[in-house]
Amino acid sequence: MTVPTFPADFLWGVATAGHQNEGDNVDSDTWFLENVTPSVFQDRSGKAANGWELWESDLDLVAGMGLNAYRFSVEWARIEPVEGEFSEDALAHYEAVVDGCRARGLAPIVTFNHFTSPHWFAGRGAWLDPEAPALFARYAGVVMDRFGDRIALAITFNEPDLPEMLTWARLPEFVVELERKTLEAATREAGVEKYRAANVMLREDFAGMRAGMTAGHRAAKAAIKARRDDLPVGLSIAMVDDVAIPGGEATRDRKRAEVYEHWLELARDDDFVGVQNYERYYYGPDGAVPAPDGATGLVGLYGGVEPDSLRGAVEYTYEVTGRPVLVSEHGMSTEDDSRRAGFIEPSLVGLKQAMDAGVPVLGYCHWTLIDNFEWIFGYGPKLGLHSVDRETFERTPKPSAGVYAELVREARGE
Repeated sequence: MTVPTFPADFLWGVATAGHQNEGDNVDSDTWFLENVTPSVFQDRSGKAANGWELWESDLDLVAGMGLNAYRFSVEWARIEPVEGEFSEDALAHYEAVVDGCRARGLAPIVTFNHFTSPHWFAGRGAWLDPEAPALFARYAGVVMDRFGDRIALAITFNEPDLPEMLTWARLPEFVVELERKTLEAATREAGVEKYRAANVMLREDFAGMRAGMTAGHRAAKAAIKARRDDLPVGLSIAMVDDVAIPGGEATRDRKRAEVYEHWLELARDDDFVGVQNYERYYYGPDGAVPAPDGATGLVGLYGGVEPDSLRGAVEYTYEVTGRPVLVSEHGMSTEDDSRRAGFIEPSLVGLKQAMDAGVPVLGYCHWTLIDNFEWIFGYGPKLGLHSVDRETFERTPKPSAGVYAELVREARGE
């Protein structure tokens, strides 16, 4: 294995998310949607990976890999389970996680909203509610007041562009219809006019939800900066590396305009922008096409079969925004860990090529530390560097964990 030397202050980490890891997030919109009938979620999250209880040993895993950063989310639904009432226990828990990171030499990268929101917020229509940005900013302020002085980077939203991106991902139409039926069932069961959530979104709501999250980002950033002006704030964008073969430029550019450009333009006013890349798509004159000869192409969502896609996504992001980039997620869904292990090195080589070409990159966070709950796909996809026993929750390192750790040592010149 050979990787070039990266800057000494480069952040090497893993990324996780509260609902996907912690378990028993019972006051959240996603928990509610998992448990209505019908539901688009293949599994219920339940205990997930029991990360709420096992957070200390999980931090030990991160530190044991020789990393220096940990990206995780604070769960709004835990912190404000009832509108206007903030949980001392939840705030104390997340404060302990932040302090646990620092004690292990890990920079805490905190995501304030990783898809999930409180059940009461969804009952108000989520980001369609005119008061949503102010409610989100209030919550962000409470978090900052408690431990904002000790975090390294703040991410307001995780992948707010994902609903639009998935319209290009060729999901079966029955999934779209099941999403609608899920929200209809939730609306009935909650007894509200319109139950809405960021990770189960109807196409007719795209514009309104986008506007709400845009205002929410600005409001939360203002609340964060009011308490700590020096804290870098950004958002993370789901980013396929879209490549045009001759004649496909118009299709590629239309996708970029529909999916990314709004958020990239918003990010121009931020301190950095998070890039979350898993795939590369190719486009010809008539739309998406198979990979050309010599390229490995796309194999399913989160397929991660084109290592150089990370470089392409990062370079495009910087070209549009002019802002420093954090690779806030990057990985592969596969049962064959040897593929994951072999995928990391060439991806990092491509990332360094982008940096050598002038793109400022703050760090790289691999998704994810442990196999977890992958939203509507349930427990099927495997993206972790560690496996998790579904009964005992024991974590077992996969070979890719050791490979990543060794690559980081090499990248530091150790």
